[in-house]
Amino acid sequence: MAAIRGYNQVSGTWGQIWYDGVLVMEVKSFEAKVTANREEVQIGMSKDSKLTSLSGEGTYSVYKVYTRGKKKVLEAWKKGKDPRSTLVGKIKDPDSPGGQGERVTIDNVWLNELILLQFEKGTPCEEEYSFGFTPEDASFVDIIA
Repeated sequence: MAAIRGYNQVSGTWGQIWYDGVLVMEVKSFEAKVTANREEVQIGMSKDSKLTSLSGEGTYSVYKVYTRGKKKVLEAWKKGKDPRSTLVGKIKDPDSPGGQGERVTIDNVWLNELILLQFEKGTPCEEEYSFGFTPEDASFVDIIA
């Protein structure tokens, strides 16, 4: 078995996301996760659990450069509409084992909140967005084996 070296650890520097097919060059961070929702089940004196559903949620933050689709989302919400999108997250560090990368695609993504405007004098602007998705619409496209 080959030795794993420190330089093989994947660095977030190489992470990218696409929002509805558009590369978000100003991305700072990205996280998407699936939570197993469970109900307690008692068997004798032991407590076990039963998987009842899955929920998907995440966040991404960007360095403020563009307005992006905020106006479109706000206008849709004001009309009672709930726009859905596709997010693709990818990380491919040149030093990862075999130069491999990991890529996840997530469909049916909705935003939970919308930052209309945020700033602090003397500080570069950043914005963070929280989102939800249906786990059935998420899948690994590439993995680091």
